[in-house]
Amino acid sequence: MKKNIVEIFSKVFDYEEGIRVFFSPGRVNLIGEHTDYNGGHVFPCALSFGTYGAIALRNDNIIRMYSENFIDKGIISFNIDDLKNKEAHDWANYPKGVIKILRQHGYDIKQGFDMVVFGNIPNGAGLSSSASIELLMAVMMNDINKFNIDRIELVKYSQEAENSFIGVNCGIMDQFAIGMGKEDSAILLNCNTLEYKYSKVDLKDEVIVIANTNKRRGLADSKYNERRSECEAALKELQKELKVKSLGELTEEEFENNKYLIKDEIKIKRARHAVYENQRTLKAVKALEENDIVIFGKLMNDSHNSLRYDYEVTGKELDTLVELSSNHEGSIGSRMTGAGFGGCNVSIVKKTMVDDFIKTVGEKYKEIIGYDADFYVANIGCGTREI
Repeated sequence: MKKNIVEIFSKVFDYEEGIRVFFSPGRVNLIGEHTDYNGGHVFPCALSFGTYGAIALRNDNIIRMYSENFIDKGIISFNIDDLKNKEAHDWANYPKGVIKILRQHGYDIKQGFDMVVFGNIPNGAGLSSSASIELLMAVMMNDINKFNIDRIELVKYSQEAENSFIGVNCGIMDQFAIGMGKEDSAILLNCNTLEYKYSKVDLKDEVIVIANTNKRRGLADSKYNERRSECEAALKELQKELKVKSLGELTEEEFENNKYLIKDEIKIKRARHAVYENQRTLKAVKALEENDIVIFGKLMNDSHNSLRYDYEVTGKELDTLVELSSNHEGSIGSRMTGAGFGGCNVSIVKKTMVDDFIKTVGEKYKEIIGYDADFYVANIGCGTREI
């Protein structure tokens, strides 16, 4: 892939000197959905596929970006002193936002550059192509300019770019998993404190299978921000009696004893998901550490049901895919992953039955929905880096 992207770069920009190549993975969250911005725990891992970037510095203040995934957009050019979110710049607004945030934090990026990117994360699938390119840009700028910024700070700056420049109130999970990923390990992350630990995902007889519904979902125009504000409103009502800073601090029992403080039934459902999903995540990691994959799978199933009925972020495609996956005899557990409203599900599947799982679930999904789902047997990889 390194050779391929260098070839694309030289074809697009007509030179080969001074090119450096970086890779930034996608991520999948095994359990703990919509808990990150609620101060809870998540359990994501970096994937072995993601976004490749080739970059070379220029001798002026012009930035030129080209994506092999968006050939129709051509080369997007702008001045380093004109970092505005422009609709016409489409995908390039994500790396542009990271540059702007780094400069706002005092990092002196004056020199322009040419950049080519190519990603093999399905766009809109919920495997975090946006955070992948944000960390790609952050690590590129850090390494090339020798800023020596701590990796967690780069993660925070990338999240800030998505929040303030793109306008999506995402939590920190996506950027953290992509920036801090470790081979064969998932990360138990407390989104309230940013305390984290790596947990070995040692699946001897099982594999992780990601299935893309192929229903595109745009995070910025989805109901993501609405769900976040509903949880914030529920928290405010709980805080009239409870001294908590986030829903993630509550146990199931504490929530049940105090949910009467929340006056709206919809907000009770949203808060219940946030509280119970956080506790499910902790139980799931414990089960994995005790090699109890059956309990882990059951908690994945419970997670999806909560996302379906309490958080209401699934939809026909995801529910169909998860139901078909869960009902297959090779499945240990299955759930939607990502923001929802389309995108992907993640399943733990017995190794010996993977081929039949993909064939059977795929055929039935097409029969019900009318078009194909795409399946990926996922390997857990490392975080963003130069290659």
